[in-house]
Amino acid sequence: MEFLLVAILIIAVVGFVSNQRAKARRRQVEAAELAKVKALAEEDVIKFGEELQRLDLDVAGQELDEATRQDYERALNEYDAAKKAVDSVQKPEDIKGVTSILEDGKYAVACVRARIKGEPLPQRRPPCFFNPQHGPSTEDVEWAPAGGAYRKVPVCAADAERVRAGAEPDIRKVMVGSERVPYWQGGPAYAGWMQGYFAGFATSGLLPAFLMGSMMGSMWGGYGDGGYADSAGEGGDAGDVGDAGDAGGDVGDAGGDVGDAGGDFGGFDFGDFGF
Repeated sequence: MEFLLVAILIIAVVGFVSNQRAKARRRQVEAAELAKVKALAEEDVIKFGEELQRLDLDVAGQELDEATRQDYERALNEYDAAKKAVDSVQKPEDIKGVTSILEDGKYAVACVRARIKGEPLPQRRPPCFFNPQHGPSTEDVEWAPAGGAYRKVPVCAADAERVRAGAEPDIRKVMVGSERVPYWQGGPAYAGWMQGYFAGFATSGLLPAFLMGSMMGSMWGGYGDGGYADSAGEGGDAGDVGDAGDAGGDVGDAGGDVGDAGGDFGGFDFGDFGF
């Protein structure tokens, strides 16, 4: 009887230690991913500020009508809001608040440019698929990555010209390990970043079906909907420990499993887009 009680106690202690180590490792992974995606959003805010500086030069000395002033003030206000939003980010999915603000601000800039040129206001379209920093897309083009199927994607005028000329579009890339890859291969940490730019167009009829379908699925779930961080936290549950020996093995495996997940992102890659 005493032996059984001791065995149960050992199993419980080892299970608890395993669970705590897995949670600690999960926090480390989440912190690292937060740093990367936050840096990405900060870069977007900086680029938007530079865009506003160029807009200042375009409107300097011009008499702006009320509508143009309102769009201009809206762009400036969104820039200030984006700076505050990025400072308050606590987890990767919070980034969508930053990029949704930037998406609106970039459209306001496009409206100002159209007004001062005496052109019709641009249609509210999704950002350029290749790089949302480019601002609102102007058209859809057929494009496929190397070895992939062709799909229609919303792109800016400059990337549309590149694609038609057979050149490589200006694709936004992010770091995964020591490699730079297209942002859509970056993993679930970047889901919020993409949602902020694109999710507002889910019911507009302007978002490609494959992209809208991906937004409805697990690809856009981030950490809270089955991402690797959840599985890392669950991996060390005492209920999964069959005996003291297995529990000891689970303790050692927990860190490795989470580390692997940081590289694989739970299968989160451009394959989910259907390419």
